[in-house]
Amino acid sequence: MTQNFDNSKEAPSPRTSPSRKIADKSGIALELPFTLVGAVIAGGGIGYFLDKWLHTSPWLMMILGAVGFVGGVREVIRRLPVDGGGTPHGS
Repeated sequence: MTQNFDNSKEAPSPRTSPSRKIADKSGIALELPFTLVGAVIAGGGIGYFLDKWLHTSPWLMMILGAVGFVGGVREVIRRLPVDGGGTPHGS
């Protein structure tokens, strides 16, 4: 058996390349607005249909829309990088 001992330097990983960092930040910037708006629409939509069913208009829509907003903001903050290195809060 022969072993190949190669002492050459390893190429930088694609995860740390400058173009990869820009792509990651662009992806986050495009994703976060949908996260926030989606949470508000989901909460408000559920509240709307519960209001129609329970005849409590507009209270549940407002309350669940606000809960969706808080949840959306919390998710956006969780996904934002802590430092300039692109490491999110949750990781």
